[in-house]
Amino acid sequence: MAAKTRQTIVFDIGDEKFGVRITEVYEIIRMKKITELPISSKYIAGIINLRGDIISVIDLRRRFGIEDLEETEDTRIIVVDFEGQNVGLIVDAVSEVLHINEDDIDLPPKSMVGIKGDYITGIIKIEEDIVILLELSNLLRSKEKIKLQTEEA
Repeated sequence: MAAKTRQTIVFDIGDEKFGVRITEVYEIIRMKKITELPISSKYIAGIINLRGDIISVIDLRRRFGIEDLEETEDTRIIVVDFEGQNVGLIVDAVSEVLHINEDDIDLPPKSMVGIKGDYITGIIKIEEDIVILLELSNLLRSKEKIKLQTEEA
């Protein structure tokens, strides 16, 4: 029986590479002006107008506790479907689309406990690099999900 494969969009945050299923990605856009909201959590950068739709934007650097960085030409917003609404994720760069054999995905080490264990579904080794696979549905804690819903209501 042939191994199951999946396409994964790989993006960079700092020196780390992360991946999400391509089926969860609506589009990838260049960085644009973000309107900050006074009631947002520290992870929510604000909102953007995307062709008439207002969507919340989450700064993944802040979400992962990585030091802020000035945006560059490579900075992108990955627009994903999150529980029926579009949400933007700010990343340092989008690097590639990988076709991954499901058998090549390793489980996260047991030493990765706590919240990170909730949203990391696996790890892939690509030559010398490691790509950390994320589970978008678990990326936001309940409190942040509620905040997103109240901001968009």
